[in-house]
Amino acid sequence: MDEGGAPLLPDSLVYQIFLSLGPADVLAAGLVCRQWQAVSRDEFLWREQFYRYYQVARDVPRHPGQHQPSRWLGTAGLGLPALGLGGSRRVGRAAPGCQGSGSKARGPSMTAPTAATSWFEEFRRLYDAVPCVEVQTLREHSDQVLHLSFSHSGGQFASCSKDCTVKIWSNDLSISLIHSADMRPYNWSYTQFSQFNQDDSLLLASGVFLGPHNSSSGEIAVISLDTFALLSRVRNKPYDVFGCWLTDTSLISGNLHRIGDITSCSVLWLNNAFQDVESENVNVVKRLFKIQNLNASTIRTVMVADCSRFDSPDLLLDAGTPGTDSSRVFDLGSDSEDEESDPGPARTKGLRRLLDGLLEGRAQPLLPESTLETKVAELLAQGHTKPPEQGRAAAGNKLLIFTTGCLTYSPHQIGIKQILPHQMTTAGPVLGEGRGSDAFFDALDHVIDVHGHIIGMGLSPDNRYLYVNSRAWPSGSVVADPMQPPPIAEEIDLLVFDLKTMREVKRALRAHRAYTPNDECFFIFLDVSRDFVASGAEDRHGYIWDRHYNICLAKLRHQDVVNSVVFSPQEQELLLTASDDATIKAWRSPRTVRVLQAPRPRPRPRPFFSWFASQKR
Repeated sequence: MDEGGAPLLPDSLVYQIFLSLGPADVLAAGLVCRQWQAVSRDEFLWREQFYRYYQVARDVPRHPGQHQPSRWLGTAGLGLPALGLGGSRRVGRAAPGCQGSGSKARGPSMTAPTAATSWFEEFRRLYDAVPCVEVQTLREHSDQVLHLSFSHSGGQFASCSKDCTVKIWSNDLSISLIHSADMRPYNWSYTQFSQFNQDDSLLLASGVFLGPHNSSSGEIAVISLDTFALLSRVRNKPYDVFGCWLTDTSLISGNLHRIGDITSCSVLWLNNAFQDVESENVNVVKRLFKIQNLNASTIRTVMVADCSRFDSPDLLLDAGTPGTDSSRVFDLGSDSEDEESDPGPARTKGLRRLLDGLLEGRAQPLLPESTLETKVAELLAQGHTKPPEQGRAAAGNKLLIFTTGCLTYSPHQIGIKQILPHQMTTAGPVLGEGRGSDAFFDALDHVIDVHGHIIGMGLSPDNRYLYVNSRAWPSGSVVADPMQPPPIAEEIDLLVFDLKTMREVKRALRAHRAYTPNDECFFIFLDVSRDFVASGAEDRHGYIWDRHYNICLAKLRHQDVVNSVVFSPQEQELLLTASDDATIKAWRSPRTVRVLQAPRPRPRPRPFFSWFASQKR
């Protein structure tokens, strides 16, 4: 400005100059004078900064959530220190300083706004509200940490490890260990998964059980969170079914029965968490579903989605995003004819003639034994399978979700089966409720084929969206031998499916990698918060993406494979990661760390005469 206070440059020219600057330089320039400060807050300027800095596609609009005033605690000013842009930070790479050690205090819940009211605030939300600052490292485990789970209240979390313990932690100002349950006295090899029930009174812990002759199976234990007593133990086969809660007092486990060399059936059981029930109307266990497995596949990784919140999601994802593939999802409960699901009478008669010829010695098998076994199993299942449920899931129902397959032992499909309200209790007949005498198996309602090896699944907090970690098969690959699945990619695809519409939404999220082959591949747990999704990886990092913009925001370093990540359900700016390096790390957002590290005003000393009077009393 000149001596009279008039600007030497018009706002339009200052605006054009600011367009060539980076975000930190724009904020610094805004401190020079009032004119530059006004231009540095321009909405169009920050819209350009946002798309350029985060590399978001221009056709993606701003976060669609409810616009509410932001509560950025500890950032009263809008200058450079408040935003914290002290250096370069790019998509897919954590900001400088995000790996360092910070405050170890947890602090009160500081919820970020569901959506910013301006492009500047939206820029700041993505930069300042992502949990990328390491604030505490927990080293109480003596071996690889495999899984983490939070209580619904956010006050506690549990960890499972190869050291065969389940540890329960208090999530206070500083995380501390409350209880450690050693499962080795029960012949467990290690613990692998845990889940709190809805009212946080019970903990489900899943592990690998060593049976006779060193055979391995799975077992589920239920632990009271009041007394830490072991309430019950349930067999679980195969062990990577993991198990899950269906209600506050009932849990789902699995069992596997071999029928042939590559044919089996999986039975999913509903178990009462309290095994000492003595009543003719309450069963300790009840069969939910019995599902046929072909080509060495099995049911694994069960989870339950509640349909009651499908119509009011926290974040509505666009199903029309280019690059999605609706052909992945097959609705097996629809009325439409599908050649793949209905082999047709001609094909059935031909297979029957072939089998009759083989049995009577009039024909020689032209198919490999594994293929012939699968054909026979499919034929025998016809007319002996309860049909799938018709239509979409109602609000009172729940969806049972699990990994499965039809071509090979590698889990390449997601099965979905409705659980009706009358099935959510152990009361009633123990076996075969609603099943005719000829219906041996239950048909799936929906199948999602990902054409790759599934290594992780997670639900959004509203249960509407299913996020899937998958390592893709080569394009056009064909499975000729069920025991030799196609090679899998090192790059992990994070796929998103809408469980209400049964459609794939968004394009696949990418950044993380895995290196183990098919026969050694292991589960990498992911987690979803209101605005973010996070996953572990074999490249020694955890990753965080924004759910709306589909961009990678942070990369969290460990010394070995990151097996599990979990957001606090009450505070998405707190994330925990678990690794093969035997540590658990707590990560907080930069703005939360600033609040926790801000100097607190010292209490004023009491006047001498007031203190002296109190002493005389």
